[in-house]
Amino acid sequence: MEKIFQPIGQRRLRTGTLVRELVADVHLSHRAFIQPLFVEEGIEEKRTVEGLPGIYVFPADEIAGEVTACIANGIHKFLLFPIPAKKTADQFDFTFATSMVRRLKAEFGDDIWLASDLCLCSYTTHGHCGILDKDHTRLINHLTVDVLTRYALQLAQAGADCIAPSDMTDGRIGSIRAALNAMGKEAVMIMSYAAKFSSQWYGPFRDACHSGPGLLGFKGLKDRRTYQISPNNGRDSLVSALRDADEGADILMVKPATHYTDIIVRLADEVRKPIAAYHVSGEYAALESLVEKGLANRALAHLEIWTALTRAGASIIISYAAKEAKEWIKSQEY
Repeated sequence: MEKIFQPIGQRRLRTGTLVRELVADVHLSHRAFIQPLFVEEGIEEKRTVEGLPGIYVFPADEIAGEVTACIANGIHKFLLFPIPAKKTADQFDFTFATSMVRRLKAEFGDDIWLASDLCLCSYTTHGHCGILDKDHTRLINHLTVDVLTRYALQLAQAGADCIAPSDMTDGRIGSIRAALNAMGKEAVMIMSYAAKFSSQWYGPFRDACHSGPGLLGFKGLKDRRTYQISPNNGRDSLVSALRDADEGADILMVKPATHYTDIIVRLADEVRKPIAAYHVSGEYAALESLVEKGLANRALAHLEIWTALTRAGASIIISYAAKEAKEWIKSQEY
């Protein structure tokens, strides 16, 4: 009798919620999420951020309330972005940032894990991530690293659990790690923005932090392409990340996330250190825009993205919707 071809019955693994749950190879946990926090010096009321519904820049006296609300939702890990009131070319005062770290750790102690972003873009008059030369045409690497190392030590002394350098200068991880160790702060972690691309997806964040490069009337560098990674050069991101790992970074970040899952995959194959995927402000805003127009289910859309990032190899997700993660994951339908 002639044999009739029978296709492999993969559909049997999709026939119901319980079996789909059973055979899933990704199981999300809210414990893997980090919530970004914006706090600004000198403002009296929280302000909204264009494109980021539900996300606010808080005054100093209200940031603890936001942390409390996040803890109630099961989120205990935070990435702090302190925004100073004054901008300067090279005379930097990090008092506000350190005071916010000190205040949060004094109030919440070990109930929170607090990483602090480390960059100069919110401090500089020109909006770039470091010190520029006299003609404003080039970022001076070694001077920037020196300032960032000093800033990192102050954050560590204030009680930060983790330093998160986002500037993309060469050698800053090694310099910061050596300085922390020399100061007896070996336990302070470094989460490096190791594969940070020069991207169009940072717009809402720059509005939140007043950190757009090449401000109106500025003559010099108009963008960050001379120090952030080109989207056309994936190899560069791997070299950068591997260098940071060798210099002492504990966590390697890929930013943006959804447009660079190939980099997450390749990096996960190369190193055995945790990889954080930062679902950045523009990516979040695009998703929220679909939701606003009734074209996507908010929870399911975020869950799908988080699943994709985890599937690619990320073990940590930085998301503006992190505070929703526990409830959404709990109610997730497989």
